[in-house]
Order: sequence, then structure tokens, then C-alpha cells
Amino acid sequence: MNADRLFDSLREEVTRLAPENLEISSIEFEGPLVVVYTKEYDKVSGNNKAARDLAQSLHKRVDIRPDPSTLGDPAVVEEKLRSMIPETAGIFDIFFNDETGEATVEAIKPDVVKGEEGSLILNLKQETGWNVKVIRTPPIPSKTISDVRGYLRAYRDDRHEMLRRVAKKLARPMIGGEQWVRVTAMGGFRQVGRSASLLTTRESKILIDCGLDPGSEETPYFAIPEAQPLSDLDAVVVTHAHLDHCGTLPALFKYGYDGPVYCTAPTRDLMALLQLDNIKLGFGEGRKNLYEAKDVRNEIMHTIPLKYNETTDIAPDVRLTLYNAGHILGSSIAHFHVGDGLHNVAFTGDTKFEKTWLFNPANNKFPRLESLVIESTYGGRNDEQPSRADASEELGKLMRQATEGGGKVLIPVFAVGRSQEVMLVIEELMRTGKIPTLNVYLDGMIWEATAIHTAYPEYLNSQLRTRIFQQDENPFLSPIFKRVETSGMREEICHSPDPCIVLATSGMMSGGPVMEYFREWADDEKNWLLFVGYQSEGSMGRTIQRGRTDITLNHRGKSINLKIKMNRETVDGFSGHSDRKQLMKYISTMEPRPDKILIGHGEDRKCSDLASSIYKKFGIETKAPQNLETIRLR
Repeated sequence: MNADRLFDSLREEVTRLAPENLEISSIEFEGPLVVVYTKEYDKVSGNNKAARDLAQSLHKRVDIRPDPSTLGDPAVVEEKLRSMIPETAGIFDIFFNDETGEATVEAIKPDVVKGEEGSLILNLKQETGWNVKVIRTPPIPSKTISDVRGYLRAYRDDRHEMLRRVAKKLARPMIGGEQWVRVTAMGGFRQVGRSASLLTTRESKILIDCGLDPGSEETPYFAIPEAQPLSDLDAVVVTHAHLDHCGTLPALFKYGYDGPVYCTAPTRDLMALLQLDNIKLGFGEGRKNLYEAKDVRNEIMHTIPLKYNETTDIAPDVRLTLYNAGHILGSSIAHFHVGDGLHNVAFTGDTKFEKTWLFNPANNKFPRLESLVIESTYGGRNDEQPSRADASEELGKLMRQATEGGGKVLIPVFAVGRSQEVMLVIEELMRTGKIPTLNVYLDGMIWEATAIHTAYPEYLNSQLRTRIFQQDENPFLSPIFKRVETSGMREEICHSPDPCIVLATSGMMSGGPVMEYFREWADDEKNWLLFVGYQSEGSMGRTIQRGRTDITLNHRGKSINLKIKMNRETVDGFSGHSDRKQLMKYISTMEPRPDKILIGHGEDRKCSDLASSIYKKFGIETKAPQNLETIRLR
């Protein structure tokens, strides 16, 4: 059956299953979504039962929309919406899309727009005839979110055309015959960096992650026959926004890929931020970039955001569900259901199996699971990290010691994840009087990444959500945090005699603003350098962390020799990765427990050591593949 015939068959099925009193004007297909247009939107706008029942019967995602011919004038509707929504919602803007019938309200407090148990937004739909939706305005303005949303609005016709192409590819005829499932290691196995795995079935090809090795600029092995041509890939799934998992993705679009990218909405925004910054750093360092800004925009155009626990078709024989990974904002464990119960495999990406200051622990409960691909960054037998509470206490002790001596504290951080956790700890230490109240300067992309965190508080842990939503206390908005906006301001901070704390990128000291402060403060024994994140082998951060007393740096084209007298300490416990004990506990408490586990994302010995330990303790078949190996799962 070709795609057109399948669409016709689905239209007949929708018409048969739809409520008898619902007049359907047309049925269209957008990516994995079945879109039902009706001239009687008022009959279904009051609840989601009709769409939910259709979705359950069809085993597909369904959206019911008002027919464009029934929509009222946007100017009149906007006036009505503003009159009905309380001022306390803090409306920032209202956007209209005639084709989808959506009126999107952007507000500081979306819950006010929704009303108690969603009563107000249902009323808004019924009163206006538009499908009213609400999105959050970041309390801290985010240029990234504004640009992403504006770009998608400006090119919505192109996006709809892309979604129709995806729908047609999803509906292509199945090959049939013997079914099988394989995973090919394209990068990030027995190493940390350039993560990429190819999930292949008889019917489809799916790329999980598309990373870059930040230290060497190495990319995944795209030239292998299994991955060529790139245009044959059905989908790319991104587990989270760190560059070692998404840093090469825009280059795929440059070299022929034109399909969908599936991830959470925060991952879409954060990876755009980090990829664009990577381009900027490339220009600054005089190296050739893998892609341009237009390729990042193309990636955004092709991204289909999913919520946690939302299942969707991504290939004719594969369904995807994303679950919380506990690593950074929007990070996901990607669960694939292959065929009609043929096989289930989950790729953890990077995970944290512990409640952190930001996130709930990684999910390890699945409906079905036969195979698991898991990380091993801290999978070595001696890799044990302090608890978050111990890490907070240690950071506070070192900061008191530093500031009492009149010194300055420099903390190299990754813009996404560790920055925000350190911010929360510092805010609590100062609010409770455990360390003196000082200016905390945020340099690099930290401010922008934090702004994106404020736009998606629903992805934060339950305690932090309660504090933000119910107690109206957002620790990220504390006045102690100051954004470093100009090089002049950075220079003032560097030469100021006053104690302060600076969080600056890059986290491994491979460049970026952190090096400006380091050059100025390194030769003063009153100052402190605190490491809170992973320092990879060969990185500048690892070299300094190990205690070198002098180092040669390139500054504005000249080599300078720097004497290091500042105090250097490492505060463990801030990592977004599970340590050895947490990884073993993650597997021991899994439901169901998998039959096969593949180990990746770790140094060679840690991968093999974790694989051996899992087999010995649980009797599960394990393997730590090399890059370029293919493993048959089914």
C-alpha cells in the first residue's frame, strides 16, 4: 500500500471512529500527527476526549483543529482574549496561525491563562472559536527562545511542508520478510565525545545523537556504508543539548539530511544556543567550522519537540518515547518500540540516578525493555562521588575560606546544567548566611542558558517547581547574580580589589571568558580556582587541575608564560552523571530488567569494567563495543 492509499485508509478510519455529531471538513497529516479539521470546533473544544479516544483507537497522535473558514478576525479575537485573561497572567504577546487555527498566548504565568483545572482556557476556546494555547514567557528574557519562536512563526509554511514530507515517509510501504534490530557504534563508545549510535531495522534507520568531541573536533563515523546516504535516515533523536551529543547535527543538514529531529523543547533551544556559540568560538580561534548559522536554523525548522512520556511514530516500524534522564534541562532517555512487539531498546544518553538541586532522578521504569545502551562516564570501580549535600557543604567551606582572605573565586562551568546547580547552592548559602553576600558574576552563555531554564520550570524537580510556582520564589532571579555583558565590565571585575565570585565558561578551560579571569588572577595566592565539573584527558582544565605551577597560554596571538599561585580545589558531587554506585543501582531497580546491555560514553577501562561488573552481579549479557562495531539485538 503506497502512502496516498494509506492516508485514504486512515481518513476512512478517522471518519468511522469520530463522534457521530462531529462534522469533519478535512483530515491531514503532519509528521506523526493526524490532524482533524472541523467546522464545529465548539463541540470538542471543551475537552480532549474526542482526540484522546481517536488516538487510542488509531495508535497515533491526533489533534482536532477548527476549520480555517470558521476563524474570526485575529485583531478582534486578540482584543477578546486580553479582556478575558486576568492581568496577573502577564501577557507578553499573542500570535495567530490561520492554517492550524491556533492562537498562542505568551504569558509570564501560563497557569493563570489556563485557569483552575483548565477552565479558563477551555472557555477561551469556546468563546473565540480558536484553538487557544499558552506558552511561558521566560522571567529572564531569552534571546534564543525569542529567536527560535520567531523563526518558526516566520517560516511556518516551510515547516508545514516539511511535516507533510515526514508524514509521507512514515506512511511508506513496509518491505516485509525477516525482521531484525541492530545497533552500530558511530562514536562515543570507549570514549567520551562525539556520541552517535545508529539503530537499524529491516525497515528503517534512526540516528541517536550526533555529537562532537570538544577536545579534538572529531565527528562520528558518517562515512560508513550503514549510514549512507544521509538522506535515507528516517529520523535523528537527540538525548540532550551538550555538544558531545548534538555538536555535529547542523552539519547533517548541510550534507544531505532533510528529515525530522526529535527531542524535548528545552533541548531544541539549548542545542541551538550551544551550536551557535560553537560557530562563534570557531571564528575566534581561527578554525574552520563544520556548519554555519543557516544550518542551525534548518535544524530548528526540522525539530519536532516531544514531552516526556509522549509516544510517537518516527518510522514505519518504530515508536519513540522520551523519559527524564536527570542530567540537564530536557535531557532524555530514548525508548524505542520496534515492530509489533519485536524488540524494545532504550538509550540512556547521559543520566543522573539521584535527585539533584535541579532534577528528579532518571527514569528506569518502562512498559517493555529487552536491550539497554547506557553511559559509563563514572563507571569505574573506584568512581564514587559525594552526595549533593556534601558537595554543597564543601563548596561553602572553601568559599568562606577564600572570601575571608580577601580573595576572588573563579569557577569554570559548562553553561548548561552545572552553572545552574552551582547558582542554586550559592544562592542558598548566601540566603541562609553561611557565606558572606557577594556579587556573583555570570560570564559567557550562563545567563542565557539560565533564562532558558526559567522558561521550562515544568522540567525541574518537584521541590524547585513548588518553590517557583506556589511560593513565587525563583532563586535564579536573586539580585546576587550579575550578568557580565561587555568586555569592559569583565576588565573592571578582573582588576577590582573587592572579593567576588565568578562563574564563567568554558567548563574545561579550553577557551572562553574563564581564561580572561584566570590570566589576571592566577599569580595571586589569595585567589581560588574551584573545579566543579568533569575535566577530560588532554584538556587545559585537567592540566591545571593536576597542579602545574606554570603554563603557556596563547593570548591575542602571543604565547605567554603564566605562574600559577592561586589555590586550586576540586569539589566533587556536582556531576550530572551517575557514579558507579548509582549506575549499578539504576540497573538493579530497573523494571523490567533488560536481557542485554551495551556500555558506552566512558573511557576504555571504565566501559569494560562496568560491563564486567554488571555481568557478574546480575547475570545480564553485556558488551562494551568499540566504535564501528555493529551488534545485533534481535
